[in-house]
Amino acid sequence: MLIKKILLTIHFSVLTIFCIADEGMWLPQMLQALNIKDMQKNGCKLTAEQIYSVNKSSLKDAIVQFGGGCTAEIISEKGLILTNHHCGYSSITMHSTVEHDYLTNGFWAMAPNEEIYTPSLTVTFINRIDEVTTKVLGNLKATYSEVQRDSAIKGNIKMLEAEAMLGTNYGAFIRPFFYGNEYYLFVTETFRDIRLVGAPPSSIGKFGGETDNWVWPRHNADFSLFRIYAGKDNKPADYSVDNVPYKPKHSIPISLKGYEKGDFTMVYGFPGRTQEYLTSYAVEMLINETNPRRVALRAKRLSILEEDMKKSTALRLAYANAYAGVANYYKKWSGEMIGLKKYNAVEKKQVFEQKFLELASAFPGKKEKYRDMFNQFKKLYSEYSVLSKQMDYYNECLLGIDGVRFTQNFIGLFAEVKKKEAGKENKFDKMLADLRKSIPFKNMNKETDYKLCIAMLNAYVEGVDKLARPRYLDSLLTANNNNGEQVAKYLYSSSSFIDNDKAKVMFDDFEKNYKTYESDAYYQMTYSVSKYYQTSVSPQANYDELQINDLQKEYVKAMRELIKDKKFYPDANSTLRVAYGKVNDYEPRDGVHYDYFTTIDGLMEKENVKSDEFVVFPKLKELYAKKDYGAYADKNGKLHIAFTGSNHTTGGNSGSPVLNGKGELIGTNFDRNWEGTMSDVMYNPNQCRNIVLDVRYTLFIIDKFAGAGYLLNEMKILK
Repeated sequence: MLIKKILLTIHFSVLTIFCIADEGMWLPQMLQALNIKDMQKNGCKLTAEQIYSVNKSSLKDAIVQFGGGCTAEIISEKGLILTNHHCGYSSITMHSTVEHDYLTNGFWAMAPNEEIYTPSLTVTFINRIDEVTTKVLGNLKATYSEVQRDSAIKGNIKMLEAEAMLGTNYGAFIRPFFYGNEYYLFVTETFRDIRLVGAPPSSIGKFGGETDNWVWPRHNADFSLFRIYAGKDNKPADYSVDNVPYKPKHSIPISLKGYEKGDFTMVYGFPGRTQEYLTSYAVEMLINETNPRRVALRAKRLSILEEDMKKSTALRLAYANAYAGVANYYKKWSGEMIGLKKYNAVEKKQVFEQKFLELASAFPGKKEKYRDMFNQFKKLYSEYSVLSKQMDYYNECLLGIDGVRFTQNFIGLFAEVKKKEAGKENKFDKMLADLRKSIPFKNMNKETDYKLCIAMLNAYVEGVDKLARPRYLDSLLTANNNNGEQVAKYLYSSSSFIDNDKAKVMFDDFEKNYKTYESDAYYQMTYSVSKYYQTSVSPQANYDELQINDLQKEYVKAMRELIKDKKFYPDANSTLRVAYGKVNDYEPRDGVHYDYFTTIDGLMEKENVKSDEFVVFPKLKELYAKKDYGAYADKNGKLHIAFTGSNHTTGGNSGSPVLNGKGELIGTNFDRNWEGTMSDVMYNPNQCRNIVLDVRYTLFIIDKFAGAGYLLNEMKILK
C-alpha cells in the first residue's frame, strides 16, 4: 500500500505540470471555494463576494456581454460603458457614410442628444448563476442511446430555462461544463436601447491595422464608448426618446496610478471558446489539417477584398467589417499553429496521456478501460477528419461568397410562400420584409463578389474530390471544364439574387413570380449546396462530434477523479469568467525580449505615410510635440499606451475590464500576442500574454484629443 501511495504521488507530480500559475478561466461563483486564497496571496485585496454576489452589489454587476460576442464594463453611474473599438466596429460602420465617415474621422457625442441609437445592439447582464447538474441529468436512463440521451438532456434544459423565466422579465440559458459532466443555469437581463457615444478615428483605434493584429508591441487605442438606456423604471425597454440613462448596481472606478511588472491583474468577462482538454489526436488534426486549410482559404479572400477596398471609400466602408472578421481569425489560426508546433504540443499531450494511463494502472481495470478510450479517440478522429475537411470547404470556401450566404436566406422564403399559396399558416410576409431590409446590399459589391466566386470555386475544385461535391454544382463545374471563372460568369450574368436593381424588382413581385426566381441558376446552385451539406455531410459530422464529446466527457471525468491535487477549470463557452495573473513581459524567441508596456514614443516611431495602417492623426502629432499628456502620463513622464499580462484570455474577452488588486480599472483587454494564441488549446506560461489598452491612454484620447472631457465628469477617477 505504501508503494502504491508513493507511485501515485510521483504520477500526480508529473501530471500536474499542466496545472500552471495564471492559467484558467474560473466561474465567479466558485472563487470562494477554489481561488480566492491564491488570488489574495498574489495581490488581490477583494473578497470573493465583492467580485461575485447575488444579494449585494458586486463587480459582476458592472460586466456585460456586448453584442453577443464581446465584453464591456460600466464606468459611470449614468450607464456609460467601455469596450473595444473592434467590438464597436460594426456599429460604427453601420452609422458611417461617405458624407459622415466615422470610421475615418471618429465620432464623439458632445451632448446626450447626439448619442446615436444602434439598432439590434444589446448588452446582457448576468443576474445569477446556479448549478443544475442533477436536474439536467437526473432522469436519464442507462439504456438510452447517445441520441436519446442527447434529446432527453435538451428537453430537460428547455424545461428548466422556461421555469427560470416564468413570471419574470429575465432571460435564462443553461450551458454544459466539462463536456457535460456539470450544467449551470444563467439568469440574464438584456437591454435593447444602446447608443454610440464615442469612438476614435480608425488611425488611432485601429493603428497598425492587420499588420499589428495579434502582435506585440501595440500602439492602438482600441476602445469605443456606448451608453445603456432604460425605461423610467430602470428596466430594459425598446428604443424611445423618453428612455433615460441606465443607473447601474455597480460601476467600476478608474485608477490613474499605473502598474509595475509583477502587479496583480484580473480580467472579468465572457471568453468565447477554449479546448484545453483535447487529446493528442485532436491537436494533431488541428495543427496539420484544419488550421492550414482554413488559413489558405481565408488568404485568398483577403487578397481580393484588400485590392477592391482600395478602389473607393464606398467599397472600403462596405467591406471594412467583413475584412476585419476574415482577417482576425486568419491571423489567429496562423499564430496558433506556430505556437503549438513550437511548444511541441502534440508530443506533450502524448506524454500526458501515457502518464495518465500509468496512473490509471494503480486501479484495477482502469488502464485497460482508458487505453480502449484512447483507441476510440484515434478511430473517431480518423473518420471525422474527412468530414471536417468537407465542412471547412463549405463554411470557409462556398460560404465565403457573399452571394451564396445571402441567397441561402431565400430557401426558407420559398417554403413559406408555398404554404401561403396553399392557404396554410405561414411566415412569408414577415420573412420577406426582413429580407427586403438587406436591399440594396450595402455590404456587398457585385464585381467584388464575382471575383470571390471565381477564387472560391477554383479552390473548391482543387480541394474537394468530384464524388464529394453537390450534384448541381458538380454539373456546372463539369460542363465548364472545372473552370471557376466560366461558372461564375454564367451565375453572375443574369441572376436577380446578386444584382441590386434586379433584386428590387424581385422583391416587388416575388409572391406573384416566385416560380421564376426559384429556377434562377444562382438560387439552384445555392439550394443544391445547402441541401447537400445539411443532409449528407453535417448530420454525420454532428454525430461524430457527439461521440467525440461523449468520450471527452469520460476523459475529463477520469482526470478530475484521478488527479486530486489539480484545480480544474471548465473550458470557455461564452459565459462569465474570471482570469487572474500579473503584469509581465516575455521573450518570444532566442535573443529577443519584449518589455511589458509601450508608449506614444513607439507609436511615432511606427509612423509610415506610405501605409494606411500607420497614419498618425495630425492632432495627435501636435499633442505629442507639446508633450501635452496632462494627468495621464506615467510617473516616468511617458504616456503609456498598452501593457501585457499573463491572464488567460480568448475571443470574447475583447473589451473586458483589466483590474488591479483593489478592483479598479487599469485597462481594457483587447488582444493576445501572436505567440500566445495557442492558449485556446494549451497555455504556455512563458509565451501566453494578454494585451491591454492602458486606461490612461483611453482618457487622454477622450479628453485631450477629442475634447470630450465632459464624459470624465461622470466617471470616478482615482489619482
